[in-house]
Amino acid sequence: MTKPIVNKILTGKVKQMGIPNAENRMDRPWQSGMFKKSVDVPQWLGFTGFSEDEVADTKNHGGAEKAVFAYPATHYRYWREDLKMDDIDIGAMGENLVLEHADESNVCIGDTYRFGESVIQVSQPRRPCWKPARRYRVMDFALRIQNSGRTGWYYRVLQEGYTKAGMELELIERPYPEWTIAACNDVIYVKKEALRLAEQLASCELLADSWKRTLRKRLRGKRSSDEKRVYGPNKA
Repeated sequence: MTKPIVNKILTGKVKQMGIPNAENRMDRPWQSGMFKKSVDVPQWLGFTGFSEDEVADTKNHGGAEKAVFAYPATHYRYWREDLKMDDIDIGAMGENLVLEHADESNVCIGDTYRFGESVIQVSQPRRPCWKPARRYRVMDFALRIQNSGRTGWYYRVLQEGYTKAGMELELIERPYPEWTIAACNDVIYVKKEALRLAEQLASCELLADSWKRTLRKRLRGKRSSDEKRVYGPNKA
């Protein structure tokens, strides 16, 4: 199996944008850390992410379970064609790692990799929010990401250390080969009535707690709307 390669590492600080009292909701004030730039020098990766990186919404982004957001480089050709935007490219999703030879079909929950001096572990698929839609002024962008399956995924950090773009990710352990990122997305978005699958995924020890809570609510018969997450303040 070809080893994943970290094509780029991207970090960025929180940025304030928008116009106070703008009539169009897409123009109103908002803040985000998704505007990241590629860095070529070694980067310290701590338990909550890269030392030079920031997130704006600490309730829904960042933290130990979402320390590093990875996205496959190959997806950007799809988005350029789907959105008819030539300028949508690496960094558009606010990712920290741009990966080659890895995507949702061959990355699994609990996959543990050595990355430079650090050790990272796949914790959950990314659940897209309204901010990429605001950035590119495409109201349903989060739904497009979600429905396409091109979501990317998060890592938790098991061992801190220095990392650098261009490094391979060396697979140390794969405890749940059946739970690819694609399979997880299928359970959460498509096979909503397949309660046995939801129960099996919720019992996956290395799945992020937030996903376990969502699945356990489903098993109790409770359903939550995705409206707030995917549209946020972009939509009345």
